[in-house]
Parts: sequence; structure tokens; C-alpha cells
Amino acid sequence: MASGDYCSPGEGVEMLHQVCSKQFPPCNLSEEDLLQNPHFSRLLLSLSERMDESGLCLTLAEEQAQAWKEVRVHRTTWLRSEILQRIIQELLVDYYVKTQDTNLTSEDKKFHETLEQRLLVTELTRLLGPSQEREKPPLLGLEKADLLELMPPSEDFVWMRARLQLEVEEQLKKKCFTLLCYHDPNSDADSETLKAAKVWKLAEVLVGEKQQCQDAKRQQQEQMVLLERKSATYSQVLLRCLALLQRLLQEHRLKTQSELDRINAQYLEIKCSAMILKLRMEELKILSDTYTAEKVEVHRLIRDRLEGAIRLQEQDMERSQQVLNTYEVLGEEFDRLVKEYTQLKQATENKRWALQEFNKAYR
Repeated sequence: MASGDYCSPGEGVEMLHQVCSKQFPPCNLSEEDLLQNPHFSRLLLSLSERMDESGLCLTLAEEQAQAWKEVRVHRTTWLRSEILQRIIQELLVDYYVKTQDTNLTSEDKKFHETLEQRLLVTELTRLLGPSQEREKPPLLGLEKADLLELMPPSEDFVWMRARLQLEVEEQLKKKCFTLLCYHDPNSDADSETLKAAKVWKLAEVLVGEKQQCQDAKRQQQEQMVLLERKSATYSQVLLRCLALLQRLLQEHRLKTQSELDRINAQYLEIKCSAMILKLRMEELKILSDTYTAEKVEVHRLIRDRLEGAIRLQEQDMERSQQVLNTYEVLGEEFDRLVKEYTQLKQATENKRWALQEFNKAYR
């Protein structure tokens, strides 16, 4: 498929989305993003053609594969020599454990002593290294020739090597059977022939289980990537939901709250008016229970008389005012008129107060 076809709708976009999900780190790219950015999609396609699934370019990936192949070869060689070295050391350790056993034969002693002597001389020779490459004098003035003189006789070495092969095979068989029983505890009761057959296939079984573990790990990584994308999508959805909730609060709840406050204010106003009317009604009820019709009629007559007296007093006060205005230039006569006017005014105020109190009581 050409690069330009990646941005067309349909299978091309879906295939590009799968390539991005497989060969690039999680970037939360959707098919809609690829459609909206065609040039970026072409760039991703060109990068995917030059990269492998691990993110390396193809040249570096080939070099890395070759390097790993060489590492596996060297590791296999090292493991073989390491296994042989450890088995020989275990044989020697077992021999020293059994030295107190009187049942050991002379051949057993000769075999282990020859093996130990050969091993020690070989190790010391290796530590000395080539004589022509040493810049410092050798340790204790020893040379390789001095150490080679300590080698066991060649006949004993040939006999020891022939037996060593059998001993190593026996130790390897025991270890293989131990590994088989650890992997499959039910194999402990099987015969040696059946155990040997199972050990022959144990490597394939372990390789298959290792592959299953790697597949499970790869699936777990894919699930983790999918989980991260879903988490990012979930976070975006939550943010949008929060924005919508904020909008609802601002546009709807506040508006409803103002309307609710207005209704509550009207309700409280009406309730206050009702309470005032109720208080007025209670006041009128108390007045009606306090004053009967006869008392009200008597109070009306008293009020009429008081009002008539007030009118007469006001008329007298007007006449006195006129007289006062006429004789204000007089001396002692004027003082007498002022006193008379004051008395009349005081009497008028007293009667007016009595009338007001009477009106309050009547109401």
C-alpha cells in the first residue's frame, strides 16, 4: 500500500492505526486523528517502514540480532565449561566428605587424588600466564616448567580421564533427574528409563513454557498499553463531564436559585401580611370582647360632648387671639390676657388628649 493511501477512509486508516499501536509508544492516536492529519500519517508510515517493533531502525536491529547470536554462542561455551568445573568440584567435595568412610577403595582414592592434583596444577599454570607476556617476575620465581613437573603420570591421567567421563555423566544424570522431579514431582516414582525419556523432552517442554511466559508477558504489556489508553480516555471523559456539570451549575442551578429566592421572598411577604392581618384581627377581637354596645354608645356620647367642648374652646381661643392681637400693645392688661389665653390653651390640649385616648380605647 502506498503512503498516500494511508489517509483514505476505510481499511487503510485502520491498518495505519494498528501499525501505530504496534510499533510506536502509546500516543493515544485515534482513526479520527489520522484522518485529520494526513501529512503526519504519511510521516508515521515512512517511519514504520524503517523501524521494527522494538523501535530500532532495521540496520541496528540486524546488528543487535547478530550480537545476541554471538553472545548466546559464547554463553553456551562458558556454561559448558562452568558446569564441568562445578561437577568436578562437587566430586572432590564428596570425596573429602567420604574420607572417613573405610569402605573407600584404593582406586577411588587414586582417582580423586589424581583429579585434584591435575586440577590444581592446571589452575596454577593458568594463573602464571604466558612467560613472554609477563612484565613482572613470576610468583615465588616459579615457571610453568616447574609446575608441569607436578603433573600426575600420563598413565594415571589417561585412566582418570576415562573414569571422569563416567563420573560426570552420572552426576549430570542425577542433576537432570533432580530437575525433572522439581518440574514434575509425579516423575519421582518413575523408572530410570521413563525418567530418561522425559529428560530428553524436558528441554522442549521448558522452551515451550518459556515461550508461553513470553507470550503472556507480551499480552500483559499490550493490556497495559490498552489500559493506559483507556485511562487517558477515561480522564478526558471525566474532564468533559466536570465541564458539563460546571456549565449546568452556572446556567441552570444559579438561574433556578434566583427564581427560587424570588418565590421565597414573595411567600415571606405574603406570610408577613397574613401575620399582620391576624394580629389586627386578634386586636379587634380583644376590643370587641372588652367593649360592649352600651359602652361604645356611652363613649360615643362622651366623645361628642368632648368634641363640642373642644370646638367651644377653639372658638374662645380664636376670640382670645383676636383680643390678644388687638391689645398686644397694652402692658399689665396684656399680661392678664396672655395668662387667660394660656389657661384656655392648656384646657383645650387636655380635652384633646382625653379625646384621643377615648378614640384609642374605642378602636
